[in-house]
Amino acid sequence: MIPGLFVQHIDGKNTSAPSVIVIGGGISGIASARALSNASFKVTLLESRDRLGGRVHTDYSFGCPIDMGASWLHGVCNENSLAPLIRLLGLRLYRTSGDNSVLYDHDLESYALFDKDGRQVPQEIVTKVGEIFEEILKETVKVRDENANDMPLVQAISIVLDRNPHLKLEGLQYEVLQWCICRLEAWFATDVDNISLKNWDQEHVLTGGHGLMVNGYDPVIKALSRDLDIHLNHRVTKIIQRYNKVIVCVEDGTSFVADAAIITVPLGVLKANIIKFEPELPDWKLSAIADLGVGLENKIALRFNTIFWPNVEVLGRVAQTSNACGYFLNLHKATGHPVLVCMVAGRFAYEMEKLSDEESVNFVMSQLRKMLPGATEPVKP
Repeated sequence: MIPGLFVQHIDGKNTSAPSVIVIGGGISGIASARALSNASFKVTLLESRDRLGGRVHTDYSFGCPIDMGASWLHGVCNENSLAPLIRLLGLRLYRTSGDNSVLYDHDLESYALFDKDGRQVPQEIVTKVGEIFEEILKETVKVRDENANDMPLVQAISIVLDRNPHLKLEGLQYEVLQWCICRLEAWFATDVDNISLKNWDQEHVLTGGHGLMVNGYDPVIKALSRDLDIHLNHRVTKIIQRYNKVIVCVEDGTSFVADAAIITVPLGVLKANIIKFEPELPDWKLSAIADLGVGLENKIALRFNTIFWPNVEVLGRVAQTSNACGYFLNLHKATGHPVLVCMVAGRFAYEMEKLSDEESVNFVMSQLRKMLPGATEPVKP
């Protein structure tokens, strides 16, 4: 679609600005629409929801901004295309880690972990186990090099521990290790038995460490979408390519015509075959859609009238299995707002989605009280 579009434009047969329909109003769609609009394309953006941002969603119902989706800028450097915009907008970042944090978005210095009896784990144990966990992960590279076929990361960890008895941990240290694995699962939004040994560490990690967005990502979404032709509540059902045009059909029966279309809908939408294509997508693209997986991480935000927890960035509960561990982000330290955010990922996140909001809050509070018996009731939004 696009090569033909540019040929027409260069040959002078099409004197009007080339038109593009962007389907999906998440950060990718908005950024695409912004770049095209800045380049003088005629852009129309269609979004199925009643809001923009997709997985970038700042909630203001507590009277303060809370990111229920993306929260960090991973890689606070100019190589990160969002960094200059965040700086231009004057948005504040709270630095949570340097470049080499084993737990990715937090360094181990600002943690308070608790055992099943509510006793805080000594910081020296947390630091020691974090170093051992890093060594275990490094050893999994040897297992990868020895095996042509892929395997779950948890299987590689088991092989490493069998080969290196000095890395095996017991008692409280073993439970802290399970908590480290829990944090790894949160990073990938899936369980460790579903993480690929071949690919888990193959991403390009930008320099500059990780920064939490103090005022949320909403100002970024608003800045990128300003003055764009946006249509909310427009669920696309069919995309037709005919000659040198694209016809995009919406659920309510309306349609849009343009020279080209950019599709930025979530992978789950493509997997569910919600949008029909004419002609159908090529086999190689359908195969890629089928092979890619989608992780899940959910957040339960709780606002309180009083601060009853330690002044650390993260509160955690250690346990015998990673699924039984807990992880709370302390927004009070970063933003000054008395809010804790419980983060759940993988199979546990799917189980939590079966609960009502009230049931979710009750469960999270039961976990919090096992760590901090003096926890008060949260404020209702």
